Amino acid sequence: MQIILVSRHLKAARTITIMPRHVVAAAFLFLALVVSSSLFLSWLSVHLRLPLVEDLLVKLQLQESQKTRSYLDSNLQLMATRLGELQGQVLQLDALGDRVSGLAGIQRERPVEAAKAPQGGPYLPAPMNPYALQDEIDRLAGDVERYSDDLVYLEARLLDKRVKDRLLPTTLPVKDAALGSFFGYRTDPFAGLRSMHEGLDFSAEPGTPVVAAADGVVLAASFHPEYGNLVEVDHGQGLTTRYAHLSRMDVTPGALVKGGSRIGAVGNTGRSTGPHLHFEVRQFGVARDPAPFLRQGGEYAALKRR
Repeated sequence: MQIILVSRHLKAARTITIMPRHVVAAAFLFLALVVSSSLFLSWLSVHLRLPLVEDLLVKLQLQESQKTRSYLDSNLQLMATRLGELQGQVLQLDALGDRVSGLAGIQRERPVEAAKAPQGGPYLPAPMNPYALQDEIDRLAGDVERYSDDLVYLEARLLDKRVKDRLLPTTLPVKDAALGSFFGYRTDPFAGLRSMHEGLDFSAEPGTPVVAAADGVVLAASFHPEYGNLVEVDHGQGLTTRYAHLSRMDVTPGALVKGGSRIGAVGNTGRSTGPHLHFEVRQFGVARDPAPFLRQGGEYAALKRR
């Protein structure tokens, strides 16, 4: 861009050429002048304490302080609410842990608290700062996590207990029956000699339903020369039950049975002097007295004795 200057004082016209660099230099010089003027005025107002500028600074500081206080108050309220929620969760989890441990038959181990020296005096509540609140929240969050882990462990133990209870032969195999021969030594009814009786005899009418004493899998359902019609059920962990002298067998090998489900009927087959059920409990092939198992079911005490 060119500027031509014409004046009566000049003998000839003068031409001024303005290049881009000249424009940039002028703009930079203008900005530098504005910034330096602002800095100078700020320095002057601070050091000379001009009323207008000082009032403005005080107002700005008050506004920032109010914003900061409002932010802190809001955060403290949220932290206090979170603290109350965690305290409630800890109390609920502790009570739930006591109930679950009672159901599982487990004694919970509680940390032994150290003996404290005698204390007293008036209660003067002290406000908690954000750091103290955060520390308390972290501690309670750790308690919630610990109680949650305890409940997971107790749940696993409770499920294990339930499974074991369902697999234990505690259900009475014959309802409305009378106890005949008990487990142990007796006089053999055929030979008249001392012999070992490896089960319990339940006297009942022929055709009376016989049910499984616990959940399991049928190992055998066939005729045996001494046991007659015999059903054998596997309950896991080496525990089996036998149901002998049946008049009929309502299950087949490999079938899944539940405790209380029908597997046959009372009969007089095999080496038997009359209609009854010969019931055995064996663990790893060794005969066990069925009475302690059946007593856990609650029906055993109501049986009649012969």
